[in-house]
Formats: sequence, structure tokens, C-alpha cells
Amino acid sequence: MAQDKRQVDAITARDVDFAQWFTDVCRKAELIDYTSVKGMFIYRPYGYAIWENMQRELDRQFKATGHENVAMPMLIPESLLQKEKDHVEGFAPECAWVTMGGSEKLEERLCIRPTSETLFCEHFKNIIHSHRDLPKKYNQWCSVLRWEKTSRPFLRHREFLWQEGHTMHATEAEAREETTRMLNIYADFCENYLAMPVTRGRKTDKEKFNGAEETYCVECMMHDRKALQAGTSHYFGDGFAKAFDITFTGSDNQLHHPYQTSWGVSTRLIGGIIMTHGDDNGLVLPPRVAPIQVVVLPIAMHKGGVLEKAQELKVRLEAAGLRVKLDDSDKAPGWKFAEYEMRGVPLRVEIGPKDMEKDQCCVARRDTGEKSFVPLAALEDTVKTLLDDIHNNMYAMAKKNLENNSFTAETWEEVRKLVEENGGGFIHTKWCGSLDCEVAMKEKAGVTSRCMPLDQSGTAGKCPVCGRDCETDIIWGVAY
Repeated sequence: MAQDKRQVDAITARDVDFAQWFTDVCRKAELIDYTSVKGMFIYRPYGYAIWENMQRELDRQFKATGHENVAMPMLIPESLLQKEKDHVEGFAPECAWVTMGGSEKLEERLCIRPTSETLFCEHFKNIIHSHRDLPKKYNQWCSVLRWEKTSRPFLRHREFLWQEGHTMHATEAEAREETTRMLNIYADFCENYLAMPVTRGRKTDKEKFNGAEETYCVECMMHDRKALQAGTSHYFGDGFAKAFDITFTGSDNQLHHPYQTSWGVSTRLIGGIIMTHGDDNGLVLPPRVAPIQVVVLPIAMHKGGVLEKAQELKVRLEAAGLRVKLDDSDKAPGWKFAEYEMRGVPLRVEIGPKDMEKDQCCVARRDTGEKSFVPLAALEDTVKTLLDDIHNNMYAMAKKNLENNSFTAETWEEVRKLVEENGGGFIHTKWCGSLDCEVAMKEKAGVTSRCMPLDQSGTAGKCPVCGRDCETDIIWGVAY
């Protein structure tokens, strides 16, 4: 029937054109849509639902570690932005400005927030007076605007959704502990909810956040062997506090500057999910953030009792705490199979007359395509077990991709050859710490520093560019 014809054609194969495959999946799975403003996208319900599930879990973990949600203005006076020199210089090329209020020219330009450090600092100055006021541990869920020259769904937007945590502490030790804690929350979330293995590391001074003393990150490898920075946690020291004259009276009755952190993840994590797990048939969603964990499909539902039984299974699975959809539309079963496969729904439960006779249903996995017949009495327990198995298998497959495409090299020529042969990968070398060598690596080998792993080997070696003796382990790669 014409009405059963899918709305989309075949998705471009990943190995033919990975970029086009990614765009096809984003559009055809109805995750996102373009607008008339370049670089600004619509998060469609299915895509936004993934973000909501991420948000819900991260928000729970933030609050469990003592953080409170706040909401800051979206406009920053230029004079306020100018108070931290390194910070403003880093963001200046990406700032968008408001110069008119109605029909009147503003006395001072207002920046549409690219990030909110300066706003938080202004607020902290007003509310922090004593050591008893510390720590201040705030988080904000919002959108930010950065005038990117190029755009790509989920990966690079001019306006994108994110969370940004901002905290103030009485001591350096407390701030450093916070920086590490939040980095680990991001890493655990990526692995335990998104099935994305991560490498924890520290950014070089060239790649660190503008205004930060140190930036820590979680780096992930995508299916095409490129790197994705999945989250960052920054230690600011007291630099912003000094710039904004934020002081508190300590227990010693002396004035001190507090120590600050900032940390965030964004909707680029959705892009990470797509590029880590998707296949030529579309999305493969991690069960713990999938908007629909189980889709129930009645087969031959025109026959007596089939639809009613399918409805019963939906109710049972929902009562077990699962996110379930019943598709009782008149579209053909084959259309439905392809549709929910393309949307990445982890499990498909099919029930028809023959299954009812045997008091069973057919359960199909999205990750492997494997089908099995499950007694109806054991449905809830079996589905929960399968969802965990799917998560673990997705993680194992991504881990294998990371391991198979991680290499060691001793010279920049070797780095370049490995990248050319493999189309990317994580290349491990030593590094002398020189900015000149870091820049030269990009020029000569076409890679950027991803991070210095937190787990350093402690062994000696030579810098691949200058040949000097050194001990620092570093990872290079081609990044999104």
C-alpha cells in the first residue's frame, strides 16, 4: 500500500561517506531539522527526548553531590566580559552582540552568552562574604550562542543546549577535588549510560579553556576513528576571583580569594552516540537513554485478541519501569520493523496469534539483530536482562574499536603514516611539552593533541618532533 511506503530512502553506508551517513541518520530518524538561520537547529521530539533522559540522570548526580540549579541571564554587558582578559580574548571571535533595544541604540553592547563564567562571578561577588558562605556549587541548564563559521548537527551549532557547572571553594584542595569529581561523573556517565568508553586526560595549555589554569577532559573515539571531546572540567584557581575582586573573610579573620571550577557537557553527546554506535540501518541507541526502550508490535492484529494482548504486554512492561511504545497503526509489519530499527529502539517485542497459542512472544535485539522466543510469564525479567546485555555489548564493541585503533609512534612521520592508513585513531607518543612541537605536529602530521592521559606510564622516551628526552605521555588524533 502507498501509505506503508517509508518516508525515507536508504541511508548512505558509513564506509562510503561517513559524513553523509551521519546527516542521513540525524534527518531520517527525526532527531533534528535545519532552520532559516545557518548553524541553528530544531531539536525534534525524538532527539530532544534523548537529551531529556541524559539531563535527568546527570541532574540527579549533580544534586546528589551537593549542587543546586540556577538560571542566569542570557545577556552579558561588554564591560563585564572584559574583566578577565584571557577569557574574553578566547571567545571574542565567536561572540554575537546585541546593539539595539527596540528602536534605540544601547549605550553598551550586550553579548549573547557563549558561556557564563563572568555572570557567575558577578553574582558570587555579591553573595560570598565569609568562609561560612562556601562552597557555592551551582549548575545551569541552558543554551549558549557561539558564532561558529561551520555547522553540523549536534556537533557544531551556533546555538546549542548544555549544562555548565560553576563552583567556588575556600581552598585550592577543595576546588581541585571538585574538578576531579565532576570529570569522573562525566566519564562514568559516558560509559555506564551512553556505552561510550572514555580516556580521561588533561589538555595542553594550547587546548585548555580560556581563562583556566588547567582543563581536564574525557575523549571518545567514534566509529570513523576520529576523536570527540565529550566533556570538560576546568580548574580556574583564583584568577577569575582576583579579576572580579571576589573575597571572603576566612576563619583567620583575613581576606582571601576563593578558588573556582567550571564544567560542562552539551548536546554534542547525542552526536557521539550516533557516531559511536550507529550502523548502516540507522541509530543504535543505548538502552539507558533511549526514549523508547521497547516497542511492542501486534502481528495480524485484525485477528481476535491480538491487539488486546499487545496492550497488556505494554502495560506490564511500563509497570516494570520501562519506556514502552505500542505501535497499533495500520502500517505493514515490515515497515514497522525497518522504522524502529532505523530509530535505534533497543528491543522489539512481537506478538501474534501463533505466539499467543504458545503463550510466548518474539523479542528482537537492535544491536545484534538476534531474535528469541520468550515465555510471556518471564517477559519483564527477560527484557530487563536483555537491555543490560545490549548496553554491555554496545560498550564492548566501542571498546574494541578504541583498542584496535590506538597506536604508538616515536616520530611525527610514523604519526602521519598511521593517520593516513587508518583515517584517524588515537596515536600515543611522548611529548617534550613545547608549544612549538605541538604546533609542528599539526602542520606535519595533521593531528591535534587530544589529551595527556591521567594514567601516565612514567617511562622515558623522545619527543616525536624535536627528539628531546621526555616522559609525558600524550595522545594525538583527528577530532570533531
